[in-house]
Amino acid sequence: TGYYGDGLNAIIVFAACFLPDSSRTDYNYVMENLFLYVISTLELMVAEDYMIVYLNGATPRRRMPGLGWMKKCYQMIDRRLRKNLKSFIIVHPSWFIRTILASIYMFFLCFSSKFSSKIQYINTLSELREMIPMEYVHIPDSIV
Repeated sequence: TGYYGDGLNAIIVFAACFLPDSSRTDYNYVMENLFLYVISTLELMVAEDYMIVYLNGATPRRRMPGLGWMKKCYQMIDRRLRKNLKSFIIVHPSWFIRTILASIYMFFLCFSSKFSSKIQYINTLSELREMIPMEYVHIPDSIV
């Protein structure tokens, strides 16, 4: 997490490799509380525009969030937070994550076309460096 630009806009970095394993007996409880923590943090940090950098690299499939969880998260996000999100950057996107996002959009139509236009797929960390100031982004060693 950090800030960029003159207005000190927030950069939220989310490393999926640190998510809990879906085989945990309390997985739903942990994921729900994680989401509530992320939303409360966003509400405190975000006054203006912000971006989310989702680091998908080094993430086994059993740690990737599921379709239902992602849909629920999007629906629960306050309108102000959805509006102020300027870009949702997915670094090292897998076929699975692309399919999940496309499925949510096509089958549930819960993502607006405005939101889907904010999604950017980035294949390498060097591409990410060209987009945002990396001095504010901590990349875990397992992803590097």
